[in-house]
Amino acid sequence: MQASATPASPAPPFTPRRIQAGSWRVTALSDGYFRLDGGAMWGVVPKNLWATLTPPWPDNTIRMALRPFLAERGVHKVVIEVGVGQRWEEKWQRIYGLEPTTTLEQSLRACGVDPREITHVVASHCHWDHIGAAVVERGGELAPLFPNARHFAPKIEIAMAKKPGHARKGSYRAEDIEPIERAGLLSAYEGEFEVLPGLVAHQLGGHSDGVSVIVLDGDSSDPAAPGAIFWADVVPTTHHIQPPYIMAYDIDVVRSFEQRSAWLERAVERRWTGLFYHDETRAFGRIERDGKRYKLVEIEGAA
Repeated sequence: MQASATPASPAPPFTPRRIQAGSWRVTALSDGYFRLDGGAMWGVVPKNLWATLTPPWPDNTIRMALRPFLAERGVHKVVIEVGVGQRWEEKWQRIYGLEPTTTLEQSLRACGVDPREITHVVASHCHWDHIGAAVVERGGELAPLFPNARHFAPKIEIAMAKKPGHARKGSYRAEDIEPIERAGLLSAYEGEFEVLPGLVAHQLGGHSDGVSVIVLDGDSSDPAAPGAIFWADVVPTTHHIQPPYIMAYDIDVVRSFEQRSAWLERAVERRWTGLFYHDETRAFGRIERDGKRYKLVEIEGAA
């Protein structure tokens, strides 16, 4: 669906906000905003419900953040997810309502970090809105934005990005992966994978074949700095915290429901801080039980 040219409201300005997650300092970054059809983002949830949570534009799209996170500890500077990037023709910018209000590189530099300082990049999966910013155009050629970083992505997602097949072609672009692979910077992971001590990727599936959540110091016993979980598209916004609120984009709804139910409960039990990639206004939040449902406890990251 082609996006409306008239915004419903200005995009929120970028302000670096950070929390402490165990031993990690986690900063919410930005790669701008984009829009997708509200009905597709909410699946079987009736519009009279989801429209009160994520008000649609006149064309029925909803604005969503593209929010990478920077996790720092000692010599390690890790970017979790990267955003959509700038390599888009005007046609696709219009169709997806891309709003490059702040690029990933700009938000990193606002935090005093140069892309050459990044040591690791971790992708939850390889859909274009999650990995596109890892590659930039330099001198007419595509090259990694982070030339000194080891890049990690699920093995099955890397394969899908390179040869997605007709049914999933719209979700992947080989050009987002191949320059990193050619540079010798790309590593594949499967199952439960420890990127660094205290930073673990857990492959779940459901939304895509290999979509993963990333857990930071999940066993932290510090009540002032509990662990954190990057929800990726398993729980794309703070409004999607009920297990049945599954996007129409998910390729395996039954698996999505099972994994979401299990991991939402785990996050509640361990009091993890949630890191939300697509929420327009909230980067952080803790999920708690509220009877048979869940509720969000907002966490104000320090500016």
